[in-house]
Amino acid sequence: MARSSVDGTKLEVRDAPGLRRALLAWYRKHHRKLPWRDSRDAYRIWVSEIMLQQTQVATAVPYYARFLDRFPDVAALARARRGDVLAAWAGLGYYRRARHLHEAAGVVVREHAGSVPSDPRAFAALPGVGRYTLGAVLSMGFGRSLPVLDGNVARVFSRLTAQPVTVKRPADAKRLWDLAERLMPRAAGSSHRARLPGQWNQALMELGAMVCTPRSPRCSACPVRTHCAARARGVQHELPPVPGRRAVERVRRAVACVWDRGRLLVVRREGALLDGLWEPPGVELSRGEDAGTALGARLSELGVRVPLADSGRRERHTITHRLITVEVWQGEAPQPASRSTATRKWVSPQREASLALSALAARLLAGGASAGAASSTDPASPQVRSRVLRKRRGARAEARAPRGTAGISRASRRA
Repeated sequence: MARSSVDGTKLEVRDAPGLRRALLAWYRKHHRKLPWRDSRDAYRIWVSEIMLQQTQVATAVPYYARFLDRFPDVAALARARRGDVLAAWAGLGYYRRARHLHEAAGVVVREHAGSVPSDPRAFAALPGVGRYTLGAVLSMGFGRSLPVLDGNVARVFSRLTAQPVTVKRPADAKRLWDLAERLMPRAAGSSHRARLPGQWNQALMELGAMVCTPRSPRCSACPVRTHCAARARGVQHELPPVPGRRAVERVRRAVACVWDRGRLLVVRREGALLDGLWEPPGVELSRGEDAGTALGARLSELGVRVPLADSGRRERHTITHRLITVEVWQGEAPQPASRSTATRKWVSPQREASLALSALAARLLAGGASAGAASSTDPASPQVRSRVLRKRRGARAEARAPRGTAGISRASRRA
């Protein structure tokens, strides 16, 4: 019988051996066919597990294939430049995962002769490896009896025990890890038994992803419904409790799309979230701050002087709890354009795949490349828009100027 309360007693499930048999039988028959499933290559499993953190399976699958084509083993990943690794990761988000994976590959090559360590202490010491990654990779790759605990598994455990526990609360997480360890089947000498820990961990995660879902659990299709205390009490839709969400922070930002013959100026970003990625020069704006003035100052820091005009385009995207609205300004680079440097480059659509662009930069390049490369007669091109704006300003100034001075005004603007 499930028993526990919020006082910290152990979580218990009904008939643990029967639960394991039923869930493993279901998993072997019904699990999704995914490219990393049934693999015993610890490196490939490791890559898949890092990608699947904060990323849906359908999104990760094509990235996984391309990443392994480019970096087929630990040694290839360790040899790669960080920019190339970030470029292969571009679009998956949470780029710290890629940086840690790259750093860890270097450690494996230097300290473990290029083989992913099977020793838990050695693997846990690698950059970016937490308790979940440790259990997932070593159980699936080496048959180590190490548990996993993610949102899917925690939800399954909360319903099996009918307890309002969530992995986001430290005290609850401790109890959930304890249950995960006690339910873990032990590997034995045969090859079949050696695969049990990895299969069990995958079965728990598969159940949470496909059947015991957050909002509409498919209890009639659940292979362990007779073991579920929440279903027996009719409270499965109420568990686990939903923690309060972090308040959304609204951010106003502006970027300068400076074009030179179809090429877009990008700079390398710094900071915790997008460190090492490339995107057009930008600024974060305070309330009431003029975007054109702020962008002009930013470009001056880069040694670039370009007249800018507001394109009217607005891009909205979310990074963690920040809802960012981006004002897109455009301008035409003077001839000749400034040279590329280690922190500033001109990128064309043809070279996009070789550079680690932020998602915003990729959208801007895709949406504006034709305009940036357009002929000087194309009314949609930044060049023509810039000339039209200058012409309109000139006409207004000419109408206001005293007779005989309009030519001087136009000449000074051309200079």
